[in-house]
Amino acid sequence: MGLLQLFSKKPVLDEQSIDWLFDTFAWALRNFDAALFRDHTVLVQPSDRFFPGRVDSVAGMAALICDRVKEYAGLSHWPTRLLDGRQCQLEATPQLLLQGPARSPSGVAPTQVEEGERLPILYDPALINNPEAMIASFAHTFAHYLGTLAQESPPGGEENWPHITELLATFLGFGLIMANSAFNVRIPRCGSCAPQPVDRQSFLSQYDLTYALAIFCELKGIPRGEVLPHLKGSLRGYYKQALKDVAGRTDELARLRAIV
Repeated sequence: MGLLQLFSKKPVLDEQSIDWLFDTFAWALRNFDAALFRDHTVLVQPSDRFFPGRVDSVAGMAALICDRVKEYAGLSHWPTRLLDGRQCQLEATPQLLLQGPARSPSGVAPTQVEEGERLPILYDPALINNPEAMIASFAHTFAHYLGTLAQESPPGGEENWPHITELLATFLGFGLIMANSAFNVRIPRCGSCAPQPVDRQSFLSQYDLTYALAIFCELKGIPRGEVLPHLKGSLRGYYKQALKDVAGRTDELARLRAIV
């Protein structure tokens, strides 16, 4: 090993992964309203400011968190039903019934939707003491349903669907929470109504998600000071490196900004 190789800087992420992250962001912008991303999507922080309120029951807290996730994702008008993942016995996922755009800050909810026609959203009561994990679980589930509405196939094909929908959850504003919880989210499984396997750690790594968070924040012009206090300590140094790497990829950023 030569002297230059010995002191060469380790890449933030391998180039293939970085290319895929940028390509998937471009796919999300083309298919899920770039203008809404620009004007309304926020970086959701794991704080009482973003998730205010308390209720006495586990089901009530799950509903409160789920409603906030829907709102930040621009999906408040979606007809859904919240189900305890331990008791779910669904056989098939119903077709999504909407009036108007899939994402909207002021979408119109369809009227008279039967209970069985509402999209099932599962929650694990064991996550009630780990709200970040529950938020990530809901965000990933909504990203799964939203992803099925894309007009074009995602980069890498649908065999990477869990990875794609994690990236899509980051695109929806949940990158901080997805990165923070990359190793501890437990998601209930129930046949076709649970699109994700039990453990998220087998999908995108915490470093992939943190790099994706850096792309999101660079596009949105979000300063580091709004990110670092809420990002877990072990990822803060990496986030700074990722942000610097993203900012240096002017061609890729120009491609994304052209869509926006």
